[in-house]
Amino acid sequence: MKKPTLLVLAAGMGSRYGGLKQMEGFGPDGATLLDYSSHDALGCGFGRLVFVIRRDFAAAFEAAVAAKWRTLCDVELVFQDPSDLPEPWKTPEGRTKPWGTVHALLAARKAIQEPFLMINADDFYGRDSFEVMHAFLAREARPKHYAMAGYTLATTLSPNGGVTRAVCKLGAQGELLDLEELKDVRRLESGTVQSGARILGPDARVSMNCFGFGPDVFPILSEYFLRFLETHPGSMDSECLIPDVVGDLVRGGRARVDVLPTKATWFGVTYPADRPRVQAEIKKLHDLGLYPDSLWK
Repeated sequence: MKKPTLLVLAAGMGSRYGGLKQMEGFGPDGATLLDYSSHDALGCGFGRLVFVIRRDFAAAFEAAVAAKWRTLCDVELVFQDPSDLPEPWKTPEGRTKPWGTVHALLAARKAIQEPFLMINADDFYGRDSFEVMHAFLAREARPKHYAMAGYTLATTLSPNGGVTRAVCKLGAQGELLDLEELKDVRRLESGTVQSGARILGPDARVSMNCFGFGPDVFPILSEYFLRFLETHPGSMDSECLIPDVVGDLVRGGRARVDVLPTKATWFGVTYPADRPRVQAEIKKLHDLGLYPDSLWK
């Protein structure tokens, strides 16, 4: 069996952040958040890296990120292009925004034939999450049996504004029963966690787009994306999202998704004001000796 692959979604436009977070250095030696994920994944037994990016910054991404990892493992770049749609669909004139995370995964459908872990480029997931996900993916593959790392909601919020989080409903054995994506999730001054008028449990498990799949997921995603296009004709900004697909699959009993608890600490950058906090957290990890000064040596 091939080693699992790490698939990093790095085509985001960084609208709320105001720039390309996926290439911004947060650690010593200019290390990006996706560099820490790549370092942890390779250290846990993943065999190769596949980055989903946009063509307009391909040269800069190659120089800033990909070239450094090519000396340590196989690296492949694939492109998320808004015009990459199944026949007979065409991108509406004037649309430049990508079609969401399902579309991003489908951009890698020809590059991956083995089990893989999908993550975001602008999140720090922590080594334990890669260890538990690798243990799952390294077992004999079972069709339509997937997994995700489950984080505690209260530890994934930003003090600088609302965030989008996919909240899990779990079964008795830790299997996912439902996944609901909520917008504008924030902690109030009172300590209450809310999404709009809805109060949320701070200990709820949430998805941070850390999903383990087999290659059998690609036909499922293709079918789902086609239905999405049929219900959003001519859309200029609608996105087809992985949590929506996963939630639909488990509600319909068409797949099993295990929610694997992780001891890892998550942090990420949604807003510019998040940057100092993320830099401080990374410095703590280096001071503890958990990461070398250079991740590529």
